[in-house]
Amino acid sequence: MRIWHQSFTVLDDVPHYRDALARHLGAVAAPETEVVLHGMAPGTYPSDYPGTHIRYAYLSGLHKEQFVHAALRAQDEGFDAFLIATIPDTAYEECRSLVDIPVVTLGQTSVLLAATLGGTVGIVNFIGALEPQLRRNMQIYGLDRIVGPIRQVAAEFTDVMAAYASPDGLLAAFAEAAREAIAAGATVIVPGEGPLNVFLADHGVSRVGDVPVLDSLGTCLQVAQMRARQYRGAGLVASRAGFHHERPPRELVDRARSFYGTSRVAAEGS
Repeated sequence: MRIWHQSFTVLDDVPHYRDALARHLGAVAAPETEVVLHGMAPGTYPSDYPGTHIRYAYLSGLHKEQFVHAALRAQDEGFDAFLIATIPDTAYEECRSLVDIPVVTLGQTSVLLAATLGGTVGIVNFIGALEPQLRRNMQIYGLDRIVGPIRQVAAEFTDVMAAYASPDGLLAAFAEAAREAIAAGATVIVPGEGPLNVFLADHGVSRVGDVPVLDSLGTCLQVAQMRARQYRGAGLVASRAGFHHERPPRELVDRARSFYGTSRVAAEGS
């Protein structure tokens, strides 16, 4: 079984995270599963990395094409599932409508699974500007009633990357933000972005007091493996009914992407 992991980061720019990610997902994966890591194209983020893009609807939306290209390529190359490993679930509906292989997303899946551990899901991340997008996504999924407080760790992206070498400060900052979420009613914690999640898993953080902390990416990988078995064994494919699910003919997709030049740009990150 092969799972395509798609990050919102340029993975070679953050080797500490890339290596920790490979180590962690390799430990979680079943023996017969190969997780192939993919990131964004080099040079995707010419400004501060990458939060200044994620926080704006238009700039964030521009990057959807790299995820669409990756999902199409994953299906063409025979991958068994496609994992969108960023909590805003970038291009989820678009990818799901274009491919038959399972598309599993960090935000939706981690909240769904966290809800089996506690009644109110708290999200702790480090990009505060993501909250409106996360709230809207959860409303679309019908999960807004179980998502409670969203709190931010007092750290920037560069701080999270530096913590892979010097962890104590980020561990303390996460614990403080998690306690704030718990005080506001959270009974289970989902770490927001992938780098924070992998950092916490790397350091064995699974609880804050009596409240569980979900390994979001590890959980998503396990779900992706399950969905891949359902797809290959029973032919289980996402709904094709309605605007957000119907699959367009591949020829139309390829021609449209070629016209806008998006297929060429996205391919540079392959």
